[in-house]
Order: sequence, then C-alpha cells, then structure tokens
Amino acid sequence: MDAVFLTNLILLVCAALVVAGTVSSLVAARFGAPILLVFLLVGIVAGEDGLGGIQFSDYWATYMVGSASLAVILFDGGLRMRASSMRGAVVPAFLLSTVGVLLTAVLVAFPAAWLFSLSPLQALLVGAIVASTDAAAVLFLVRAQGLKLGRRVGAVIEVESATNDPAAVVMTVILVELISSGAANPGWTMGVGVLRELAIGTAVGVAGGYLLSVFLNRVELPGSLQPVMVVSSAVLLFAATAMLHGSGFLAVYLAGLVLGNRPVRGLAGIISFHDTVSWLCQIVMFTMLGLLVTPHKLAEAVIPGLAIAAFLFLVGRPAAVFACLAPFGFSVREKAFISWAGLRGAVSIFLATIPMLAHLPAAQIYFNTAFIVVLASLLLHGATLVMAARRLNVALAEPMRDPQRFEIDLPGQTEHELVGYPVTAKTLAISSALLPDWARLVLVVRDKRILSAEEAGALVTGDYVYILAPPRRVHQLDRFFVEEEMVWADDTAFPFAGDVRMGDVADLYGLPVSDTERPMTIADAFADRADERPARGMRIALGHAVLEVRSVDGGRVTQAALHFEQLDGEVPPFGFRRLATRLRLRRPVVRGPV
Repeated sequence: MDAVFLTNLILLVCAALVVAGTVSSLVAARFGAPILLVFLLVGIVAGEDGLGGIQFSDYWATYMVGSASLAVILFDGGLRMRASSMRGAVVPAFLLSTVGVLLTAVLVAFPAAWLFSLSPLQALLVGAIVASTDAAAVLFLVRAQGLKLGRRVGAVIEVESATNDPAAVVMTVILVELISSGAANPGWTMGVGVLRELAIGTAVGVAGGYLLSVFLNRVELPGSLQPVMVVSSAVLLFAATAMLHGSGFLAVYLAGLVLGNRPVRGLAGIISFHDTVSWLCQIVMFTMLGLLVTPHKLAEAVIPGLAIAAFLFLVGRPAAVFACLAPFGFSVREKAFISWAGLRGAVSIFLATIPMLAHLPAAQIYFNTAFIVVLASLLLHGATLVMAARRLNVALAEPMRDPQRFEIDLPGQTEHELVGYPVTAKTLAISSALLPDWARLVLVVRDKRILSAEEAGALVTGDYVYILAPPRRVHQLDRFFVEEEMVWADDTAFPFAGDVRMGDVADLYGLPVSDTERPMTIADAFADRADERPARGMRIALGHAVLEVRSVDGGRVTQAALHFEQLDGEVPPFGFRRLATRLRLRRPVVRGPV
C-alpha cells in the first residue's frame, strides 16, 4: 500500500507543478515576462531549498526528458517556419549558429579561466555551454507586447536559435570527452566533429521530412493518430540521427521545416496538436531543470557567474554577431538588437548536465554557472527586450490583434481546407465580394442558423463564416477579418502611393532609412517587415516621423501616410505640406526631391 500511496503522491505533485506553472504563466504574459522563467521558478520553489522540499538530483532522467522535449520543440519550430520568410536570412543565421557559437565560446573562456581558475579546455567548456540562444523566449516577448520583428531580423534570430544548438551540443560533448581522457587540446577534433554532425543532421532531417510527408499523404491513418505519428517520428529522427553521430536537433528542425512547407493532409490538426505537446514539453523540461537547482549551492558561484553573464551579454555575443553579420548589409541597429536578443534558455542548463553525468571534477561549476547565466538573461532581457526593439526601430508596430481563426482539414484534401472567421462591425470582410478569387465562401452561421453563401447574401455583424481556401494562403485571409484601428486624420499626415521608394521619401524630408530599405518601395518595405502580411494600421518609424499603412490590396500596400510627431504644439513646416501635395498630384512615384 505504501507503493500505491507513493505513486499517487508523485502524480499529485507532478500535476500540481504543471497546473501551478500554467496558471502562473498568465501573470507572466500580462507583464511580458518569459513564461519559461515561471516554470523554472516553480521547479526551484518546489525543490530541496524551496517550499516543496522535493529532493531531486537525477541528471540522467533530466537529460533524457530534455533531449526528447527539445526534439519536439525544435520540430514544432521548423513546422511553423515558412520558407519564404527565410529569404536572405539562411546564410547569416548559419554563420551565427556555427562560427558565432565558436567565437562566443572562445571569448567567454577568457574570463571563465581567470574567475574559476580553470584550464583552457575547462574554460572553453564553460563558453560552449552558454553559447546557444533561445528563440521561443525572444519571439514570445516581442509578440506579447504587440510588436512584430522585421522579417529578416526575426528570421535570423529564429533560424540561428534553432540551428545553433547542434554546434553547442557537439562542442560540449567533444570537450567533455577530451577533458575526461586528459587530452591537452582539441586540435581538429572539434572542427571535424561539428562538420560531421551538421552534414549528417542535414541529410537525415531533409530526407526524413520528405519521407514523412509522403507517408502522411499516401497512408490512410485515422485523423487522431496523424499528430501522434508525427510527434513519434520527430523523436525517432532525433534518436536515429544521434546514433549515426549526427546532430539530432538540426535533423528534427529541418524535418519540421520540410514537412511544414509541403502539401500534407491534416497539417492544420498536426500543427495544433504540436502546439499543445510543445507547451507540455517546455513545462516539464523547465520544471525538472528547476528541481535540479539547489540555491544554497549557488552562493559561491553567484559573483563569478554574474561576471560571466555580463561579459557574455556586453562583449562576447555582440562581438560574434557584428563579426558574422558584417558582410550582409545589416544596419548597426539591427546587429545591436540581434546581439541583445541572444537569450539563454533551457539548452544551456541542459548541456550543463552532461559534465555532471560524466562526473568531471568541476561539474558543479559548469551547472551553477549555466543556471546563473540563464536566470540573469531571462530577467535582464525579459525586462528590456521589447524596449530595445522599439528604441532600435527593428520591430513593426502591429496594433491589431490576430483574428480568431478556426481551421478544418478536409479528408483526402491537400489543396483546400475550411477556415472559419467571426465577422465584427470593424472587419474589412463585411462584404463577401471583397474576398480574393482563390477563397470561396461556403456557409454562414447566423443567429444559430446555417446558411449557404447564396442564402446569407451580404455579411452582417455577428456572422461566423466558413471559407474554402488553399492551406498555404490561409494566412492571407487574416487581413480581411482583423479589426481596423483608428488612423491619423488627414491634416496631420501626408499620403503616399505604395510604389514610392523609401529612399526618396527619406531624402525629401531628411528622415533616416537603413541602406537595406532605401531602394525598396513602401509596399516592399512593409511586406518585408510584415512577412508578406501587411495590414492597415501597421507602422514604420522613420526618426521623428512614422509611416503608416492606409490601404492594402492583394496583399500589397497601395497607400501609406507619413505622420510627423508634434513637439510642443509645432507642426511640420508648410513647405513640407506643399512638397507632399505636389508629389501626390504630379506623379505616383518619387524620382528625387521636388
């Protein structure tokens, strides 16, 4: 009976931790704090030195659960990533995830060797453990505050974070093996190991994603088993790649990327299921990592750990980012934000369990340092990241909330799916005639009645509409059902056609525009920043002025308005208004200052 009681007690505690973390995440979301920090703190509070008093030190179980969880999370990240949004970001992200990780680890090794009196290899191991970043935390923080990163900046951060884990894992494993064997230096071992892991991981991931898509399209599985099959396949690919001495993390990310960008039956249900499983994996993983931490053992490592964190945030990460992105035309502001957006998360603590499993002499130093760096990163970056995005002008304000969308897969269909939207008084699609040719309204739910498109006629507020659309274009319907925000009055803004060049507007009014955006039209600039989904109300800050979308047609901005900030009651000079009027009346495209 004692065993039964103990089993029930364990189930009770585990479920209570999950519930506590989930409920606490609502508070975190309200204040813009990283949700993963909440789960970590829940584990600490429940641990040996906390209120729960749970003694947990099973590093092997943590490593196993962490491996599976990270595999599922990375697969989900690839599944949601659109290949089109990666344009111009793959090469710089790859450099950051390989050369950048190595450079960061080497730089961090210098203060680590001095602060902890470690050998060069031991100090390099500290750098390798804290060298990788966490994309989920960055993107959550930015989106939670109503901001959307520019397409290229957001893609670089996400792709880098998803692909730099393999380099960090390989470096950590090789360094642990070298330290255990007493080798003097890594020589070519590390470089060859990284290249081998990346090559095998890439090959297995791409092939695995393609084969999985073929299997899902050809084999009739019950709908409820498709998502289970995909999750299992992700973990299978991870383990199989690792057995082949390849990077399992890279393999699962690429497999998800391939699967998510191919026509696959039931993809909407698979993505929805993965969203739930990914959240559960994060809750379990971070809670276990929190349980491993014993706060009283961190005391002697706090000061050197914070010193390592400060060096990493202010010197190591920025130096690596500026060096790797120098050839790709990123502005200083963009590189500064990418540097600051290098949040450390679960992977660093997860990697710190490897020296513990190998029983290295300084294993506790690695674990304590990793935990302090991650905690400092979550607290510091969590409090300042959104402010940095605004100050550095790398995020596009997105005043409207994403519309409520409900997707239904059609059995045996890969070309169409059914999408449901509510119609409100402020949505654009108050008339079904506004819908694009590739979208077909099939039924309307009105006053508890189900009507065909012909029976419903004009849409009214309170309707719930179901539309047949290609899966790859579903997101383009969102702009028809967002609630429009207030725009500036005409007397404080100057309208411009969407095909006006950004550089010409900047030269005309003396406004700052990055070299990357100068040759772009206004429409292209918004499309680039909004991931090909511009909507009315989106804005780009240009020094003391702001450019706002006024109208969108066919997914392209057709008209924007330039608004100058008013300081102490002043308005833009009359000459500016006259120039804008002449520009608006004489020609749609600016060829130079008038």
